[in-house]
Amino acid sequence: MADAIIDVVGVEELPLIVELYNQIFRPTKTIEAFRRRYLGRHNVLQLVARVKDKPAGFFLGFELKPDVFFAWFYGVVPDGRRMGIGSQLMEAAQSWAAQHAYESIRLECHNAHRPMLHLAIELGYDIIGLRWDADRGDNLIMFEKNLTGGR
Repeated sequence: MADAIIDVVGVEELPLIVELYNQIFRPTKTIEAFRRRYLGRHNVLQLVARVKDKPAGFFLGFELKPDVFFAWFYGVVPDGRRMGIGSQLMEAAQSWAAQHAYESIRLECHNAHRPMLHLAIELGYDIIGLRWDADRGDNLIMFEKNLTGGR
């Protein structure tokens, strides 16, 4: 397992996050696309994972509703995969959400992203539904994890 350092970062790190995003996902996005998505969002969380001072992954999330935190995007650069960095990012986000009084954390994943599906289940997320993603022309699997221990 990689010994990643996970840092909460501010808006000044958005260029780095967009650079990481564009190394991982297609189609690419601009900084402005991320800024638009953040408009009107509460408690935006940006995490960056570094291994040996080199950026290796990121997490982006925000409040979906007062008791639910939404994991919008997270990813690990190809050279950093299968080293536990994704797990460390998700665990850091879960910890942050719990510390900020969220009762659950939700994420969505395309069926084609099998490693993410496995990770969500391994980390204790439940499948709660399916929704159509018009932008990608595909279904998204919706996951949620209770953070209060009650369930």
